[in-house]
Amino acid sequence: SVSREQPVLYLAFNKAVAEEAETKFSSTTTVRTLNALGHRVWMVGRSISLDSKKVPDLLRQMIKEVPDKSTKSAMWDCFWQVVEGVNMAKAMGYVPEGKFTHVKRLSTKEQVHVHLEEKPDELTSDLIDAVLTLSIQTAYEGFIDFNDQLYMPTLFGGTFPRYPLVMGDEAQDFSPLNHAMLDKLGRGRVIAVGDPWQSIYAFRGAKTKSMQELTERFKAKTFTLSLCFRCAKPIVEAARWRAPALRWMNENGTYEILKTLEPKAIVEGAAIICRNNAPLFKLAMRLLQAGRSVSIAGSEVGPKIISIMRRLGNDDMSMAQTLSAIENWRNEKLEKESKSANDIADCMKVFAGFGKTLSLAIAHAEHLFAQRGTITLTTGHKAKGMEWDTVYHLDRWLCRDDEQDQNLAYVITTRARFNLFEIDSVRIR
Repeated sequence: SVSREQPVLYLAFNKAVAEEAETKFSSTTTVRTLNALGHRVWMVGRSISLDSKKVPDLLRQMIKEVPDKSTKSAMWDCFWQVVEGVNMAKAMGYVPEGKFTHVKRLSTKEQVHVHLEEKPDELTSDLIDAVLTLSIQTAYEGFIDFNDQLYMPTLFGGTFPRYPLVMGDEAQDFSPLNHAMLDKLGRGRVIAVGDPWQSIYAFRGAKTKSMQELTERFKAKTFTLSLCFRCAKPIVEAARWRAPALRWMNENGTYEILKTLEPKAIVEGAAIICRNNAPLFKLAMRLLQAGRSVSIAGSEVGPKIISIMRRLGNDDMSMAQTLSAIENWRNEKLEKESKSANDIADCMKVFAGFGKTLSLAIAHAEHLFAQRGTITLTTGHKAKGMEWDTVYHLDRWLCRDDEQDQNLAYVITTRARFNLFEIDSVRIR
């Protein structure tokens, strides 16, 4: 047992949740996000510089130092694959083989590669290891990114405080690295809160059976939390296909499958959520044309798409030439078993359709991603942990029948507090 006076650690996934928790727990409870705790541990004895663009910048510098033009071009072609690979490697606790032999790796190279959007070729695989090795070396010098905040102290010798009681939120999203970090923090009781129906981050390296693993490892008892404080009755009823035991507090709300929708009728402050990016970008462009105020959630998708578009060809390529180049890019990526090629290609086609030349298409993309408006357009994955009074679920049919996508459909449904509308893109007039 743990007394009320003993120190307790509460771990949250994001800052907003941590700030809210601090107002509810007693003074004996330390509230930290996973990243903030790791940061504090790693900064002991060193000066820390945090840069979210660390990995892309390291790779850019590495490419610039390569003298051979053909090799340099090939490295640019796989740029985002390498960045993704390094980030995945950190989430899964992978350490390059033959490097830092004092460190116990949590995953193999093969396990990391399976989780990537595209099967890496030899060059991409070698670059992932090379950039990851350089990233580790610079992290020892205090130059870190957000992934390093967990990766470095957990695997490379950080000294964690230990607590008789550790509480972890969003435990269904724990990665191998998060599980290893939990082992370093606890010296007694563990309470993990999570919803297995909201497990949607396998593509980022999260364990798909994280809750089950925690239950077995700590011989935990399971208590079902079935009362939803966020969603009104009609929305809860719309989610019961996934969570049959779910109940509600608030009776008043709306759930409706819309036959038509005009851009001017979309509620200010609402969120439009879709599985894929392309339908969101297409609708966002239409909303801008209609004089509506929009904001695209997520900071990484824009630069990635614009970077790919810049490498399609010359700026003065016609719309037809640009569309053809996009299809060639799509086919090349699909041959490499890319999981995201279709959505990215469809995103590029959206912008190509608004510009007579490639440069104008890129300008439209840059303009959209720079918007900071009142209607939020976001994918279901980026919407996790967020909530809005009114949500429009765009093209629900895009969610597939596999476990992760069914969970994603449930997550999107439960982002709405009071009003949930489903609408297909073709029905927006």
